[in-house]
Amino acid sequence: MNTPRASRKPVVELAQHGMSSPEAMIDMHGIVKTFKSAAGEVTVLKGIDLTIYRGEFVSLVGKSGSGKSTLLNMITGIDHPTQGRMVIGGTDIYTSVTESQRSRWRGRNLGIVFQFFQLLPMLTLLENVMLSMDFAEMYDFEERPERAMALLKLVGLEAFANKLPALVSTGQQQLAAIARALACDPPLLVADEPTGNLDSKSANAIIDLFEELARAGKTVLMVTHDPSLTSRTTRNLTIADGWIVGDSRKENDDRSLPESEATGADSTSGANVPPAMEGIASHWDASQTPGERLPHNERGRL
Repeated sequence: MNTPRASRKPVVELAQHGMSSPEAMIDMHGIVKTFKSAAGEVTVLKGIDLTIYRGEFVSLVGKSGSGKSTLLNMITGIDHPTQGRMVIGGTDIYTSVTESQRSRWRGRNLGIVFQFFQLLPMLTLLENVMLSMDFAEMYDFEERPERAMALLKLVGLEAFANKLPALVSTGQQQLAAIARALACDPPLLVADEPTGNLDSKSANAIIDLFEELARAGKTVLMVTHDPSLTSRTTRNLTIADGWIVGDSRKENDDRSLPESEATGADSTSGANVPPAMEGIASHWDASQTPGERLPHNERGRL
């Protein structure tokens, strides 16, 4: 592996003060997004204030044009808000942060699941999963194949690891995309219509996995048009005309509350890993920061 470059201040240290609650994974403060065109300005997000806590499984629903995709772009750092502050896992991802720093942060702290999978067709499923670790420079080089196989086993695809995406079903492609999103062990998983192109059996398998990930301490935010899926999440958000107009939580689910308000045991600790997560138990440690999961000679680099 190449000799590490000179150490620079990690992006995760740039804006820790922006966090309003230590239990929050996503903290939005007055998020506004305005697009300019020849026809004039259009404001798509109109001052959103929202907190999503660690370990929540949240659905975001809304009609086309309501602002769902724009809001996801703000959360994932793909686009910039016109106004407001976006704090993810304690990091203000827009204040005094360069595009390069934000891209590096995204690769190590965020998993994105796309509606149309976005797997590279010339790579096997195993190689697609490994590629995320390569780009983010996470984990030692020799560990990456073993970890990628463990993640494919987690989603039930170990027998298809060496197949190209075109040679497996659409449901299996989406499962592989989820394994790829988990490759760098991000605390936050964002899924854009992950079941939109799947049959009901494949869709249920995806939601089952998301539920287990949330129970293991991950925060999962899922955009969906399917009302039947919102009954499976711990919290449902509705967006309309650039505003959050609905916010409901499932009763008696402590994952939807900060620790100071919850009455049960801390479900975000990752102490009780569900059966499906045991396949990567030797690789996944919820107590580690992304920096601690870097290859030994890469730690301290941005």
